[in-house]
Amino acid sequence: MNSLFAFLSPLLPFLASLVFLVIFLEQISYLKKKRSVPGPPLVLPFVGNAIPLVRNPARFWEIQASLAKSSGYGFSVNYIAGNFIVFIRDTELSHKIFANVHSDAMNLVGHPFGKKLFGEDNLIYMLGQKHKDLRRRIAPNFTTKALSTYTALQQIIILKHLKIWDQKSSESSPKPIPLRFLARDLNLETSQMVFVGPYLGEEIRENFRTDYNLFNVGLMKLPIDLPGTGFRNARLAVDRLVEVLADCAKQSKAKMKREEEPSCLIDFWMQDTVKELEEAAAAGLPEPVHTSNFELGLYLFDFLFAAQDASTSSLLWAVSLLDSHPDVVAKVRDEVQSIWSPELDSLISSEQLAEMKYTQAVAREVVRYRAPATVVPHVAAANFPLTESYIIPKGAIVFPSAYESCQQGFVEPEQFDPERFSEERQEDRIFKRNFLAFGAGSHQCVGQRYALNHLVLFIAMFCTLLDFKRDRSDGCDEIAFNPTICPKDDCMVSICRRCPRFPNLSLQ
Repeated sequence: MNSLFAFLSPLLPFLASLVFLVIFLEQISYLKKKRSVPGPPLVLPFVGNAIPLVRNPARFWEIQASLAKSSGYGFSVNYIAGNFIVFIRDTELSHKIFANVHSDAMNLVGHPFGKKLFGEDNLIYMLGQKHKDLRRRIAPNFTTKALSTYTALQQIIILKHLKIWDQKSSESSPKPIPLRFLARDLNLETSQMVFVGPYLGEEIRENFRTDYNLFNVGLMKLPIDLPGTGFRNARLAVDRLVEVLADCAKQSKAKMKREEEPSCLIDFWMQDTVKELEEAAAAGLPEPVHTSNFELGLYLFDFLFAAQDASTSSLLWAVSLLDSHPDVVAKVRDEVQSIWSPELDSLISSEQLAEMKYTQAVAREVVRYRAPATVVPHVAAANFPLTESYIIPKGAIVFPSAYESCQQGFVEPEQFDPERFSEERQEDRIFKRNFLAFGAGSHQCVGQRYALNHLVLFIAMFCTLLDFKRDRSDGCDEIAFNPTICPKDDCMVSICRRCPRFPNLSLQ
């Protein structure tokens, strides 16, 4: 040991100088990219501001937004774990990013470390004609007939879980219950039933839920891919989830070959896919792209990721906002009562759902007021001219903020006001460019009608079937990231049934 120290001792000044040089060059590189744009004047070596981001993401993005707004630039910069980042608050600049997703401009990544988790072949990362072809194949999943099939499944699962919530609240009384994990379970079962319904057995569903929870935890961890870390556990969980979903696609293909009626999303998808596969086989051609079971498993996981956490966020904020706006609850109840009665034991039809104009406005305002996916990460594939005076450097991670855009333009945007989406005010049309909760451009959320239907059905049934009271404490409605945003206290609430009995709903 002494001999080793004696050998290294003369080298220590050189090593220290080398480390200092690397740190110095890192700061110079950051400042060169930053230029006069608002952002921290100096950053910690190597990690930058990764620690504040992981510790308190809400505060981190709040500071970035404040810098972007106060400076007049409409955007700000920072440095995270070796990555130069650009945060965009200005709506038109965000549209510029969304409109330039192609190989030599912006690449959508969905999550700063997404490729390490999802793999590089997922829908999120597709560009050009390949992406257009896949979107074309996905279109049959969201026709009027398909959405009608989904709304029936959604109602049955929502009702099942509202009963569970009522029971848990009764058992916990007088203490309130936290809704975050209960809402997550509701959405996960809804996604399972709607996307791949009949192809998951009970044991597989339980393992599926465990693996998805591991994935969720990993999303909030640094990308340290070592055994036992949250990130490694998440990556392995994704592999297992994709394998299960690929098997569901295989089973659906067999069912659609028998020309049976589709009963879930993958069935609607496989109707045309099976025909294409048969035509290719008859002509002696290879299988068309986007049709292998593994690819379909990846795409189904993308749907799950897009639907699951965003919907959980919206359900929680809906409960919190409804509790603080009893006048809105009263209007929802009046409207739903005039259209649907739980005592008839019938599902809300697509026609009845379309009649619930005010409840739809409430759902849209929940999504606007608390956009679930606050930022949408992209990577600059080349130097990108954001403004006349600033070029985003190649390799930078760019974060257009859907949340900040939704808080601009609208009349008194800081107020929760469903009436803004009424036929009289039409703010959804007047300020359409500010409503970026579902993104924009070629990667705009393809399932937004499904997502809004889910939220409308939940609000209608929750308000009609249950009385509820939020357990409010200091800071309970502050924003927490899990990974989409939710109330800081996990939405503590007391619940009890308000109707004489719960309805008996079925698909028959």
